[in-house]
Amino acid sequence: MALRIVDGHNDLPWALRRTGEVDVAHPQPHLHTDLPRLRAGRVGAQFWSVYVPCSYTGDAAVTAVLEQVDLVHRLVARYPDHLAAATTADDVAAATASGRVASLLGAEGGHCIGGSLGVLRMLRRLGVRYLTLTHNLNVEWADSATDEPGCGGLSPFGREVVAEMNRIGMVVDLSHVADTTMRDALATTTAPVLFTHSSCRAVIDHPRNVPDDVLGALRANGGVAMVTFVPRFVSGAVAAWDERLAGAMTAAGLEHRDLRARDAFAATWDGPPPPRATMDDVLAHLDHAREAAGIDHIGIGGDYDGCPELPAGLEDVSCYPALFDALGDRGWSAADRAKLAGENALRVLRAADDAGRLPA
Repeated sequence: MALRIVDGHNDLPWALRRTGEVDVAHPQPHLHTDLPRLRAGRVGAQFWSVYVPCSYTGDAAVTAVLEQVDLVHRLVARYPDHLAAATTADDVAAATASGRVASLLGAEGGHCIGGSLGVLRMLRRLGVRYLTLTHNLNVEWADSATDEPGCGGLSPFGREVVAEMNRIGMVVDLSHVADTTMRDALATTTAPVLFTHSSCRAVIDHPRNVPDDVLGALRANGGVAMVTFVPRFVSGAVAAWDERLAGAMTAAGLEHRDLRARDAFAATWDGPPPPRATMDDVLAHLDHAREAAGIDHIGIGGDYDGCPELPAGLEDVSCYPALFDALGDRGWSAADRAKLAGENALRVLRAADDAGRLPA
């Protein structure tokens, strides 16, 4: 496979924050991502998630996202022969031409701006190219897919956030948000959006997946849904197991939406072992996304290092060639696979590059 992948979402920065900043120039079996496997996976550009858990609020969330941005900048500086900082589509082209992985930034969780458009603008100045409007809980101005309805989608300030993101060239990421928020954002934005790591609701009925009417709306918007590999989003068996886990956590007085609490509880839970998602599960979502959104509106956002285990055959970032070979076996043309691999996502980024004006 000669394609270079543009991946929409990788949580290595948070994994390194939790486990310590190991030398990723060498294999790191406890992670899904290291430099040798990025090269083996033919990853040409990576949006590194500068994620902040919902447990961080207010000034603490702002501090945490700045620390995550700093971590990625230091990671790129540490490995100049392998990684290149990128903020534009042209930067991505230059990095891949030099044989390095273009390193882009995406902030996950609108709580990280602390309700401040000034913080949003400063994140853009620091190179952050997308903001995921929520994570697992609502923010004051936008509803999450996995929380109870709050403002009913986007509040008036939420619409201001989207408008300001359009103005400064920051891509609106609608992964994690409620259906109402998706539709409000699409009605508000003047630029193409991304779903950086979401799969298809029609295949697996999970609130983190995208319903067909929203996938179809991407044709008019110009946006891209980047299919993810998270097992509970792509496999019915895993989703059913996760519902049982959620019930057990609720009974124990724990919060299933807290990723750290979820992983710790699952490790000691005496319930049934989790079933394993497969590459075929992911392929089903890709086939459906192509049908529902159109070949020009799909991409890949693996969410590596953002969940404990990935589907069989997609265990780490080295596995992308196998996925694209499997798509070829299913009749996907070379041109279609190139669009999925990164051409579509880079079109969205370039639209933001062209439209955005950094604050004076």
